[in-house]
Amino acid sequence: MSAIAAQEPRLNEEIRVRECRLIGYDGTQMGIFNTREALRIADEQGLDLVEIAPNAEPPVCRIMDYGKFKYDQAIKAKQARKNQTKIEIKEMKFRPKIDVGDYTTKKKHVLRFLEDGAKVKITIMFRGREMAHPEQGLSILEQLAEDLKDVAVIENAPKMEGRNMHMLIAPLPGSAKKAASKESSKQA
Repeated sequence: MSAIAAQEPRLNEEIRVRECRLIGYDGTQMGIFNTREALRIADEQGLDLVEIAPNAEPPVCRIMDYGKFKYDQAIKAKQARKNQTKIEIKEMKFRPKIDVGDYTTKKKHVLRFLEDGAKVKITIMFRGREMAHPEQGLSILEQLAEDLKDVAVIENAPKMEGRNMHMLIAPLPGSAKKAASKESSKQA
């Protein structure tokens, strides 16, 4: 038996206990019954006997339409997946000796990513002798954080990892809502 099948509740003839606490189709407590008797009651109603609490003493079984129950669960799971938001992380790479024009262009890209609701990982790449001056990279990250302070918040402070310095910025909560409403208006 696979791990997925082990998560499914036992139903009808798969229930091996001698007696169970029975719950009716409408949710009423019917009392403790012999399992065969409970199965007969479920069959008379044209429904399934499902073991919902196998570790209870005695185990709890419920009379229900199991196929309809599984269908409703699948619909709820689909709705939950539909309503969840996926946070995207974009990356923008800078160099320590970046020119003003390039900095402005990259800043505009970062701003666009933030407006779309994505988090942005800013990376400063050092090569060769540039490694001797990490303060240049830090000043670029601080300048960018200052320029974007009204639309973004620093989630991870600048940190040196090998030859790169990283910083993670996220859109402010209010701007993320605007991005979501903007996205829904595009789809309509």
